[in-house]
Amino acid sequence: MPSASGVKMRKPRHLSPDERALWDHVARQIDPQRAETPAMPVEFAAPKRKPTPAQPTPFAAFELGSKATPPRPTHQLAPSIGQTLTSAPLSMDAKTHGKMVRGKLRPDARIDLHGMTMAEAHPALTGFILSEHAAGSRMVLVITGKGKLRDDLAPMPVRKGILRHQVPQWLTLAPLRQVVLQVSPANIRHGGEGAYYVYLRRRR
Repeated sequence: MPSASGVKMRKPRHLSPDERALWDHVARQIDPQRAETPAMPVEFAAPKRKPTPAQPTPFAAFELGSKATPPRPTHQLAPSIGQTLTSAPLSMDAKTHGKMVRGKLRPDARIDLHGMTMAEAHPALTGFILSEHAAGSRMVLVITGKGKLRDDLAPMPVRKGILRHQVPQWLTLAPLRQVVLQVSPANIRHGGEGAYYVYLRRRR
């Protein structure tokens, strides 16, 4: 039958039994339309938090000058002769020593070296101590004087009173150390810093 355009239309051809069987076989190999699988949710990284600003460290209590270095001492002198003698080991009877340093004992004899030079004082002291020990004296008084204050602007610090510092050393040297038992600064009633008690050993 011709169409409106004048083109002759072909009749639809029916499938043969073999063609139908092949079509059915192919149709069975095709999976039915599957439901669309939902897309996996996209994982977004959590937004980074801004770092919390560090808290300012509180300042410790501060006082003006607390960190200043203390000034160094200008001079470091040895202990005074009086401190040295006072801290020396006790060689005599403690009760008698207590009376002596309190000025309760009367000296058996005394010598005054005040105003002498060292060359004069040393032999005078040696002769006096040996003579009094031979006479049986037990406690004698040696007067040295406190000494004069020297120039304080000297390059090296100088102690006041040469004889006051030299006499205790002489008493520890031969021949006096064999007869001297104890040396102590005198009580104020007997001269104080300018004199010494010298306690002698018993004569054999």
